[in-house]
Amino acid sequence: MSREVYCYAVPEYDSPALEAAVEDIFAKSAAAASLSAQSRVLLKPNLLAKHAPEKAVTTHPAVVAAVCAALHRRGARHITLADSPGGQYTPGVMKAIYRTSGLEAVCGKYGVALYTGCRARERRTDGVRVREFNLIEPVHEAGFIIDLPKIKTHVMTGMSCAVKNLFGTIPGLQKAEMHMRFPEKERFGEMLVDLCETVRPDLVIADGILAMEGDGPAGGVPRTLGLLLGSEDAYTLDLAVCRLMNLPARNVPYLAAAMARGVCAETLDEALLCGDAAAAAPRADYRLPAGSGGVSFAHKAPRPLRWAVPGVERLIAPRPKIDRRKCIGCGKCAEICPGHTIAVRDKKARIDPKGCIRCFCCHEMCPVKAIEVKHFRVFQ
Repeated sequence: MSREVYCYAVPEYDSPALEAAVEDIFAKSAAAASLSAQSRVLLKPNLLAKHAPEKAVTTHPAVVAAVCAALHRRGARHITLADSPGGQYTPGVMKAIYRTSGLEAVCGKYGVALYTGCRARERRTDGVRVREFNLIEPVHEAGFIIDLPKIKTHVMTGMSCAVKNLFGTIPGLQKAEMHMRFPEKERFGEMLVDLCETVRPDLVIADGILAMEGDGPAGGVPRTLGLLLGSEDAYTLDLAVCRLMNLPARNVPYLAAAMARGVCAETLDEALLCGDAAAAAPRADYRLPAGSGGVSFAHKAPRPLRWAVPGVERLIAPRPKIDRRKCIGCGKCAEICPGHTIAVRDKKARIDPKGCIRCFCCHEMCPVKAIEVKHFRVFQ
């Protein structure tokens, strides 16, 4: 399959078209041809937090079931499903997420091991920003990694799919540490490219049957696309998703970093879209997250005032805001905050704006959508 992106119209999760599409992806993948009874396979879904499948936050269990069936047809039986969502990374947390997401039942049916060991160890890299990652144990033990992202928007990176999904290979609250090490979007994007080059998934199957638009990856709204994508190249698949969303790929920090490094094309070669390419056609009305188009106006500022532009842009950049009427005081936002700028007082969360790095981890993790993305209307 190489850099081709295979596109399939799949109207709904219980459609026979889903298993047929997944089987076709495996059949066209040169990497998948190596699968056998001796293969040790890791399935890496997008779980994020405890959400039911219909919320469009997590990879749907029907997609995982179709992948498991395709693996069984190739004799693979040593299959593990693992992820490290945001927040605390403990066996109890993982069991609850697997159960709520519907993956517990699917993995039980196919004899897939649900990883709850919650251990990690280091792997050296040749990265630009990171020379050593601490990765969850199943990544080290796998001989074949299948990346199973959800097609979603993302308030920090514009969109989230194949490359961003690999952030879940970093355990628990260590992801917050990465946000503190790389608070600027550009450097955070470089870190994600280092991570993708380290993990190197063998196959990507992206769930866009029910996708997300707006202020994703958890606070947006479901969007029916009826689309499944498959590729051996995470970057090219993400370029196809940018095209679908009408999102300039250079506005996605990790794709811009990958382009600069020469591991991602500057633009999508549409000849690489195979199968039902019309299913992945651009949606002119796709709702992007606040600020995804960028707020830079440096080129419009009078030359004598351009020194002030970076400060002004920081001032008007989107930021998280807590709706105190919705807040239930659970503390998940404070738990995940990299800068420890959130505190719960009188059963309501409060953000200290001086320390906020605008990573929007709190927005991602809020179970009741009480954290909004505030932006300046005048700049829309």
